[in-house]
Amino acid sequence: MVKSRKNVSEERYNPVEHGAEDTARLLADPQLRAAYDVLEEEYAALDALLTARKEAGLTQAQVAERMGTTASAVSRLESSLSSERHSPSFSTLRKYAAACGKKLVISLA
Repeated sequence: MVKSRKNVSEERYNPVEHGAEDTARLLADPQLRAAYDVLEEEYAALDALLTARKEAGLTQAQVAERMGTTASAVSRLESSLSSERHSPSFSTLRKYAAACGKKLVISLA
């Protein structure tokens, strides 16, 4: 049965709670852990960007305005770090950091 547009738009977003205990249980699976580890750097970079924006109290639109770009470009930048479709340039990351009142620092461990 196909839902009408009205029914779909009336549905509410109900996220499922997920805590540290859930993460630990999931990462106990060796295959899942290996896949997670491959993406660890990307998730860390995404977390750093989102944390910087949150600490600055800015929306994507506000960051975009400060960078001289569009909110959709900032959205793509943030989502690109959790996918392999695009790698942002250092210049773009530097502009994002500056828009959030931060400085881009890259380190190798």
